[in-house]
Amino acid sequence: MTSTQTAPDLDLDVLIIGAGFGGIHQLHHLRKMGLKAKIFEAGENLGGTWYWNTYPGARVDTDLPAYQLSIPELYKDWTFSEKFPDYRELQAYFAYADQKLDLRKDIFFDSRVKEASWDEKEGKWTILTENGKVAKAKLFLMCTGIGSKHYVPDIKGLDTFKGECYHTARWPKEKVDWKRKRVGVIGTGASGVQVIQEVAPDVDHLTVFQRTPNMALPMRQEKVSKETQDKMKEELYPTIFRRLRQTFGGFAYHLITEKGTMDATPEERRLLWETYWEQGGFRIWVANYADIFTNQVANDQVYAFWRDKTRDRLKDERMKEKLAPMVPPHPFGTKRPSLEQRYFEVFNQPNVTLVDLNETPIEQITEKGVRCKDGTEHELDILVLATGFDAVTGGMTAIDVKGSDGESIGYKWKDGVATYLGMTVTTYPNMFFLYGPQGPTGLSNGPSSVEMQSEWILDCIKYMLDNGYKRVEADTTAEAKWRDWVMELTEQTLFPLAKSWYMGANIPGKKIQPVNFAGGVPTYYQHITEIAQKRYEGLIFEKEFRV
Repeated sequence: MTSTQTAPDLDLDVLIIGAGFGGIHQLHHLRKMGLKAKIFEAGENLGGTWYWNTYPGARVDTDLPAYQLSIPELYKDWTFSEKFPDYRELQAYFAYADQKLDLRKDIFFDSRVKEASWDEKEGKWTILTENGKVAKAKLFLMCTGIGSKHYVPDIKGLDTFKGECYHTARWPKEKVDWKRKRVGVIGTGASGVQVIQEVAPDVDHLTVFQRTPNMALPMRQEKVSKETQDKMKEELYPTIFRRLRQTFGGFAYHLITEKGTMDATPEERRLLWETYWEQGGFRIWVANYADIFTNQVANDQVYAFWRDKTRDRLKDERMKEKLAPMVPPHPFGTKRPSLEQRYFEVFNQPNVTLVDLNETPIEQITEKGVRCKDGTEHELDILVLATGFDAVTGGMTAIDVKGSDGESIGYKWKDGVATYLGMTVTTYPNMFFLYGPQGPTGLSNGPSSVEMQSEWILDCIKYMLDNGYKRVEADTTAEAKWRDWVMELTEQTLFPLAKSWYMGANIPGKKIQPVNFAGGVPTYYQHITEIAQKRYEGLIFEKEFRV
């Protein structure tokens, strides 16, 4: 499905990249401000990550009603069927948003942006797509999200495999038949967990290639009636949406800061964790005692609880140690946990093989399947690459974005990311981004962060217009201070002890550093609000261009 517009050269107030939550939120409100705004979207439809991620079992990890925009004209007439909606419902939600807000008329689909450059003399950005569309815009907003650049590992022989091979982030639109097939899955992150538990009941044989066990938590999925949601919309939705900016992860539940883990009695801790375990979701991660992220002793207590609960679900002693080892491979919660429904029970099936890549690494992909260094060749009909993304920064650095000094943002960040407030970058005038590096991003619920940052950017643009400013850019000193604060906050935690995409460690050659703001949503929201109240301290506004 494509836009009816063919996109001749465009002269705009604002050009937005991406038609996910961030892009449509900004488009909707920019039009209300009377600005001429358009979106370039790489996919054939709205949805952002939910256009691309349609692999078996793909669904959100945020329970209702937090995973949607808080725009009343959207949520008042929309109903989800499950506590944790799947990709089909999210696609239907975006189609509904499209119809309700009349979005499509200002979106160019099949328009993957390849480069953007700032012209100081003209005071505009020039944005080019791979298929030849060109736009000039006074303001450039990047809503590429954290998972728009998928990662395919450099495995010898990958192109020689004669069976079907799919990356979870580029799943084919036509149905894939895995029934009675030999299926292999490389990777046990969120997409790996979801694919594995979805296909396991129907395959002839499943081989899982695991590097690090996933400390997955029970989802506790359930159906939610329209009547229940209608009542919540009247009585709770506005309160819940306000609450999302008051909690560490932007969920409807918050870390316990009044006392530490070891200050609570063993009975108190156990009762709390048992309650969270039964309620499901991320509660045991981001509604726990706050010191689990900073105190190794406290963290070990939570891990031991998770480990024992998980081992009880596994029959084989080897599987227990591979999936829930007695000694944790990294501190609990320092990699984003996945939510599961029957993931661990899969490994009780006699037709499931777990390959520990730490013991027997992959040597190469062959015509028949995957050969490991111990000489074993795992023959497959379907190979699934659940290998994730060049997360948080990859969607931005994949585009050749050149600022006032002509330097590409990918080159600028080759030795480490630097932003101001996780929304602007010095030497890139009139450019903002959201749900990207050095914001709460991967440590938070997506829509919560998206709306918070989008509103701040919109208010900043309004401030520019109201005061006759034509140019805005982050101050270099302010940017350096923000980068240092992001680093400092993370160094006070256990997050650096895990090789995770939180630290950029999943991509070979990528700078190891924190790419998320680890201070939590309330701290972040308070700080950016105070910055706005100080007339956007740290940003340099000008009424003329520097020519």
